[in-house]
Amino acid sequence: MKLMITGGGGFVGSRLAQALLARGTLAGERIGRLVLTDIAPPPASLLADPRVEARTGPLLAQTDALRDEEFDGVFHLASAVSGECELDFDLGLRSNLDSTRALLDAIRARVNAGGKVPRVVFSSSVAVFGPDPAHPMPKIVADDTLPVPQTSYGIQKLICEHLIADYTRKGYVDGRAARLMTVTVRPGRPNGAASSFFSGIIREPLAGVEAICPVSPDVSHPMSSPARTVEGLIAVYEASREAFCGRTALNLPALNVTVREMLDALEEVAGPAVRARVRFERDERIAGIVANWPSGASAARAARLGLHPHENFADIVRQYIDDCKAAPNADQTLKGMSP
Repeated sequence: MKLMITGGGGFVGSRLAQALLARGTLAGERIGRLVLTDIAPPPASLLADPRVEARTGPLLAQTDALRDEEFDGVFHLASAVSGECELDFDLGLRSNLDSTRALLDAIRARVNAGGKVPRVVFSSSVAVFGPDPAHPMPKIVADDTLPVPQTSYGIQKLICEHLIADYTRKGYVDGRAARLMTVTVRPGRPNGAASSFFSGIIREPLAGVEAICPVSPDVSHPMSSPARTVEGLIAVYEASREAFCGRTALNLPALNVTVREMLDALEEVAGPAVRARVRFERDERIAGIVANWPSGASAARAARLGLHPHENFADIVRQYIDDCKAAPNADQTLKGMSP
């Protein structure tokens, strides 16, 4: 079995690669080759596996070569993130929309030449939902809530959902779009996503660093841990066409939680001194973007695939701490915790 993960050098992509390699099989087939594409190389631990091949550079520059290459499956995770897309409109169009169209057309050319129809999982986003005067957004967005994105990133993700559905209808791919919730806690430095602070207000205090929260403590949002997100992507891939139920996108499971509840959980796990490192300082640009996001989500279709969110945010904090302890730089990432 030959698989590709676009965005395979990123946080979710590399975690997905690790999970697939550890499993050794996907949908009952042995994984023989895993191609990871990204603008940066994947972690050295992945490159050490003889089944892994890394291809660096923009996806848009690689798609022509894919017309002559056959894959059994593709996880399409590569994209520019929300904040970047608001600041650089052309970057969002190029990285999110143009790259997806080029990838699908490369696959279509291969299929038209007699190649097999690959299974494609597209990582969409909860950002496809938003408020609109004609279609007010409910407090909890469901699989069948009308998507009305209020950001360029959300618009681009929704367009790609429909492209995946249409290429599936035409028989070029067996496509499934899964809407990822905000994934937290992400390690490393903040990225350009407007949601980056959701990780920062947990990650930085645990490392002994002050964190700025740009929104009110009452802001609520659907969250998912890295492990549950990867579990969801794999389950969506392995689901039968009938079990996936149609061609429209589904929501992955979410824990609906406020910023205050996140900090309560941080204090429960790590103590009041760690929580005290979070300072509230409103950023109108970030707050304006977040105000147009859902405060909660449900995932009935994912539940029928056996997928469920964490029961509480403290479990997500503990998972991050356990991941840090297993990494070589635990003394830095957790130096804010009491011994």
